[in-house]
Amino acid sequence: MDNSTYGLIKFLFPRLPSLTKTALSHSLSLSPTSSKWDLRTEMTVAFLRSLMNGGPSPVGQTQAHTLNDPGAKGKVWTAKVTIPAPEDESIRDATFTAIADLGDGSETYIKPGLSDVDAEWTGFRPGAGSDEPLPNISEQEKYQNLMKEPSKSSKTTILYLHGGAYYLCGFGTHRLQVSKLAKACNGRAFNVAYRLAPQAAFPSQLLDALNAYLYMLYPPPGSLHEPVSASDIVFAGDSAGGNLVFALLQLLLQLHRTKLSDAKNPTVRYHGKTVEVPLPAGASANSGWFDITRSMPSLVNNAKFDYLPPADHDDALGRFPKDNVWPTTPPRGDLFCDLSMLCHPLVSPLAAKDWSGAPPLWIETGEELLTDEDLVVAVRASTQGVKVHFEQYEAMPHCFAMLLPTLATSKRCMESWGNFCRNCTEGSVETSGTWIAAKTGVEKEVDVTKVTPLTVEDALERMRDAQRRRFAGYEKEGKAMPNPSL
Repeated sequence: MDNSTYGLIKFLFPRLPSLTKTALSHSLSLSPTSSKWDLRTEMTVAFLRSLMNGGPSPVGQTQAHTLNDPGAKGKVWTAKVTIPAPEDESIRDATFTAIADLGDGSETYIKPGLSDVDAEWTGFRPGAGSDEPLPNISEQEKYQNLMKEPSKSSKTTILYLHGGAYYLCGFGTHRLQVSKLAKACNGRAFNVAYRLAPQAAFPSQLLDALNAYLYMLYPPPGSLHEPVSASDIVFAGDSAGGNLVFALLQLLLQLHRTKLSDAKNPTVRYHGKTVEVPLPAGASANSGWFDITRSMPSLVNNAKFDYLPPADHDDALGRFPKDNVWPTTPPRGDLFCDLSMLCHPLVSPLAAKDWSGAPPLWIETGEELLTDEDLVVAVRASTQGVKVHFEQYEAMPHCFAMLLPTLATSKRCMESWGNFCRNCTEGSVETSGTWIAAKTGVEKEVDVTKVTPLTVEDALERMRDAQRRRFAGYEKEGKAMPNPSL
């Protein structure tokens, strides 16, 4: 028996009793979800729950596992690039100004520098075998092959920001998902490996996302691509990536709110040139994590349909075992940000009060722990005149389309996502809402402006209460540590 087989058996053996019980319960229709799920869904969710509830592992160890990249193979083209950090401080200064303007004055954080960012141009490769590696050619040639694929019939270009709770995942975990979305819109995608927490705290990720967007618009000399028009770019992300998409959009909206009155677009200095910062053609989030405080009612009400762990507002530093990356030096109370930032709209877009002027939005959720925050953002934006394409899938867990790709509802979700992206750049988008039944796929029209009675003000009250509990937990656990407002 080789080491990999032994490791798999060691990993699965403790979970066999609970998985067997789950299978039997589903087969006998005793499970509370057996009327909504097939056996594969039941087993997948049960397995993920067993992983999530098995006790936290050291942050660095878990992060390293998710960053393991076997390389691109199968029906996907990729061309690796490095987005250089601009020497100009302009986008950094603009971001810090927006953070101050959108805050209430109580927030403090360490201001990070700009950094080079790795990324991959990604496209569908229909002629490749399922395990066929990329040809041994230059990145320039790979990019050229991606661009001349007959399946890439649209100019639609997706800026993709991956999920993973801001401290996990990268190319290896999301490459296939990104290529499927590129296929669904008949276009291409730019998959960005932004800096991860806890090594890099907010707003490092926001700076990287803004840098990536400007890089697409204004490629420095030597870049693989030609300038991409903002009218061809749609932001997309899942979970924490959806958070970053909507935070980036809020940052751009704030730059537009504060631009000179006679200017069409705000401007910044980028690689030695003064450039405009236009809005993209659209923005989208699959199971978007819009509330970093994890304070909404669906965190409890939808637990039976999800695998995500419940919120613990008293977790503070002790939630994870100590290792070489956590706690940080100096310590802070959250992996992603200083506790004072939790309710800031560029950290938790649920707190954003103004979406007016935004391009069309695609907001998708299951019946999951994060559902309420997605509903509140959809209502707020749609009532402020933004075109919102909203979809909710009955009884579906977090990011189900990625985890359960063979489900008919998953295929429908990906097709809808791709169609939205293409419609943003080639057609038009109107506000619409759809509720999709779990097993039958029956669709029901819903009024986006009325999908939840919860308001942003209700959400902020819950978020601030959760923030206070986090502060209390931090102080109880780390009495000898510096104040978390660093």
